[in-house]
Amino acid sequence: MRRTGEKRRMTARDRRGKKMFFMILPFLILSFMFSYFPLHGWIYAFYDYKAPLKLSQCPFVGLKWFRMFFSNGTQLAQLWQVMKNTFAMSFLSIATSVLPLMFAVFLSEIKCKWFKNIVQTMTTLPNFISWVLVYSVAFSLFSNTGMVNTLLQNLGLTTEAVKFLDSDSHTWLSMLLWHTWKSLGWSAIMYLAAIAGVDQELYEAARVDGAGRFKLMRHITLPSLMPTFFVLLMLSVANFLNNGMDQYFVFQNAFNKTHIQVLDLYVYNLGISGSSISLATAISMMKSVVSVTLLVFVNFVSKRVRGESII
Repeated sequence: MRRTGEKRRMTARDRRGKKMFFMILPFLILSFMFSYFPLHGWIYAFYDYKAPLKLSQCPFVGLKWFRMFFSNGTQLAQLWQVMKNTFAMSFLSIATSVLPLMFAVFLSEIKCKWFKNIVQTMTTLPNFISWVLVYSVAFSLFSNTGMVNTLLQNLGLTTEAVKFLDSDSHTWLSMLLWHTWKSLGWSAIMYLAAIAGVDQELYEAARVDGAGRFKLMRHITLPSLMPTFFVLLMLSVANFLNNGMDQYFVFQNAFNKTHIQVLDLYVYNLGISGSSISLATAISMMKSVVSVTLLVFVNFVSKRVRGESII
């Protein structure tokens, strides 16, 4: 009887395991198709590819593009500026990563439910707006003939249009502000979910001991969010070179190109606009290697410092 019961439990466990596997199988297939299968395109870095020829019709050059990348002074100078932009935007993004956490904490303290829902909806909605539409809004507001310049001139505050978009000054700051406006509410959702999971008995016990609202936030809410914050922070550090391209692509122009061109946008411009797909692939390949190295390093530090790892 005991053996029969054990077999039944093992059979039920196997069925449950197979059911869970088939549930996640579509996501595994999507991850393979969009994250791993495209890696076969790295082979272009070892050929002198010229579109629209087939790869078999292009000469094999080995490590030519990698050697040229380090030996060409002009290429290195241009890449140095691109890396400065990338590091600046990534550093600013990491430095302001505490904003969603603080926003979630203060939002959770709002007692008026309908006002809280309105604030959360209005701050989350921009995440679902494409960067093309965001630039359309920015152009309508801040172009030379936009609403802001028209208002300033009508009020007599300026005599000429202020070049908000057609200027290279404060490019990093403006990109950070637009990114914060678009992602603040969405980034706070994970912290709001973590706050909802905090044991309410902790708050009740603290209130009995005379703790006020700010002491509850300081001694209960914030410590409960720290594990989530550190995991997201480590992922941000691991993605230090991955700024994305959409935002910078739509906001770039001839005036701000020097300080707005991050690594992802540089690879796109080099491969598509510059018709140097092989060199762009080589740079992108090295970026991926560095990103994986950063992820392994951050995971090692997390395991040594906090006793937890993310991979």
